Amino acid sequence: MSFKNKVAIVTGAGQGIGFEICKELAKEGAKVILNDLDPELANAAVARINEVNNDSCLAMPGDSGDVSFIRGIVAFTVEKFGSINIVIANAGITLFGDFFTYPPESFFKIMQVNLAGSFFLAQAAAIQMKLQQSGGAILFTSSVTGHQAHKNLAAYGMSKAALEMLAKNLVIELSQFGINVNTISPGATLTERTLEDPEYQQTWSRITPMGRPAFVSDIANAALFLVSDKAKHITGQNLIIDGGWTSVSVSPE
Repeated sequence: MSFKNKVAIVTGAGQGIGFEICKELAKEGAKVILNDLDPELANAAVARINEVNNDSCLAMPGDSGDVSFIRGIVAFTVEKFGSINIVIANAGITLFGDFFTYPPESFFKIMQVNLAGSFFLAQAAAIQMKLQQSGGAILFTSSVTGHQAHKNLAAYGMSKAALEMLAKNLVIELSQFGINVNTISPGATLTERTLEDPEYQQTWSRITPMGRPAFVSDIANAALFLVSDKAKHITGQNLIIDGGWTSVSVSPE
């Protein structure tokens, strides 16, 4: 129970990587606030987790790109559990589009959710962690597209690269309060969304050196390490979890 007596917020967690992170945190003893934009998805995810983890997870549906809502998550968590120890800003959206015709509304939507949501969640949580005087851990979900160019993902890749710079900068702001901040960069991962593409697994198995895309557990294991007490002296760093793909960077057709 390595997260016993810890309280965590995870955004974008109704399914996929975020859900797996919540499930593992709860399994290891944490109290978890699970956020997703879709109320039905969030509530179903919490029900699944609580079936085996004694009501350790609560749903907080809403738009993680809305600053007032983000601040509300933090206030709700403190009201419910008295503190916050871990924040994982996992929520993000992907809007493909050709650079020459990419619409402003898509650009600003990506920046609002992927960047503003993550920035202001970290801000609100760090203020609370500072008051608590007991440290904490903040983790952003970046992407391999923040390291290697993908066609039609200029805005998305830009937003993910920016999260890694945010983590580095927050080292200056937060280290004195015992708060470490890092990012993970998942590569191709088998989730409910990616498996909607019947060729996804075969394509990424072919071009990934380790011979398969990641399972959500591969990403969750790395995330839990970086927000655990075992990683307290790791801060401002990014961990790529991609089976070696960024080393070769073969583009999917």
